[in-house]
Amino acid sequence: MPATPANDRPRTLGALRASGHELRGVKNEIRDNLIAALRAGRDPWPGIVGFESTVLPQLERALIAGHDVVLLGERGQGKTRLLRSLVNLLDEWTPVIEGSELSEHPYEPITPLSRRRAAELGDDLPVAWRHRDERYTEKLATPDTAVADLIGDVDPVKVAEGRSLGDPETIHYGLVPRAHRGVVAINELPDLAERIQVALLNVMEERDIQVRGYTLRLPLDVLLVASANPEDYTNRGRIITPLKDRFGAEVRTHYPLELADEIALVEQEAELARIGADVPRHLIEVIARFARHLRDSSSIDQGSGVSARFAVAAAETVAAAALRRAALTGEAHPTARPVDLESVPAVLRGKLEFASGEEGREDELLEHLLRRATADTARFRLRGVDLAPLADAVAAHPVRTGERVPAAEVVAALPAVDTLTEVATRLDAGGTEDPGPMASAAELALELLFLTRRLAKDEADDGDTVRYG
Repeated sequence: MPATPANDRPRTLGALRASGHELRGVKNEIRDNLIAALRAGRDPWPGIVGFESTVLPQLERALIAGHDVVLLGERGQGKTRLLRSLVNLLDEWTPVIEGSELSEHPYEPITPLSRRRAAELGDDLPVAWRHRDERYTEKLATPDTAVADLIGDVDPVKVAEGRSLGDPETIHYGLVPRAHRGVVAINELPDLAERIQVALLNVMEERDIQVRGYTLRLPLDVLLVASANPEDYTNRGRIITPLKDRFGAEVRTHYPLELADEIALVEQEAELARIGADVPRHLIEVIARFARHLRDSSSIDQGSGVSARFAVAAAETVAAAALRRAALTGEAHPTARPVDLESVPAVLRGKLEFASGEEGREDELLEHLLRRATADTARFRLRGVDLAPLADAVAAHPVRTGERVPAAEVVAALPAVDTLTEVATRLDAGGTEDPGPMASAAELALELLFLTRRLAKDEADDGDTVRYG
């Protein structure tokens, strides 16, 4: 909920004028606040990861130019989050005519009722203050969206009260007029029916609205932004050409280009604290690499993309697997281990679209790419560590791990070799009495030895895994 405005803010039109308040259009407001943030070295886009040198400069140029913007990108690239962050560039509070249907500025009433009130009350016109969180309006485009939803329609109740159909006060305003002096975001723009897209043309260019055959001149002050899939947006017939022409800027989004950005995104978005289990950073890295391998695979339909939400859900699934083990075994501090990664393909397979011809191979493909991501992470994090002593020790004394084996048992079964101390240091598992981080680090080293064929592993009768030479 937005905060309450300060009591010393002007409450009448006369007091507002006396305070020296100046009216700015919403695009000028966003531009001024963006430039001020850039000059002050403040981040205008908190929480946006991986777009610093690509998407954000383009978007900032578009906003400074005062353009309506469409973001083009596959699913899960952060388009909606980026659109929602535009609210941070609005003034925290803005004055409106108290009780006005379209949140009109006291200096510029635009509806017949507000104009009449302004003429009658003069400087006594009451003023209210609206928080910026209330000035962002979002609509998911669906095929059943009607013109009345976006623009408005005649209100039969008002007509029944005795007003004529030509009376502008019989209109029930839609989403766009109600967003006057704010930001309107339309997600999945190409899903709007063509006749609905036509209704947006006048709003974007002439800034008026047409309802039921007559035109009501409303000098709407809105920033219209939208998101779309590139294939839908460029496919002739999915979006009408005149509407494309109205957008001043098309900005392409993308998945994180760097592994570090992918990891940061998962750490930021995954609600691991809510689940109540620790997921070491090396497992987050495995998940991030797994998502990137999926995006590079010809067996995955890249037109549908591999959403960043996939990696976030994978991290939460791994945390849930650790918490489940803790509940079953009585562990006090659940910590995720590489064995918990095995739950990811089965749980999240439905979030992926596979290329034609891959029927029946889906599980095999996911398990292969997950093993590859695990090996890549282990090689990178443990490069330079001599794992031969660990391999020799486990060959002589097999180690039992598994999703139902407590961390304390895994640690107790580990051989006393100096290699494990170095492994713990590399994977930030040292300096704690909790066996969870050490068990997780050791399992990653053991898995690397298995994947490089220096150890073998078999599934025991009880479902646990025995690693041996």
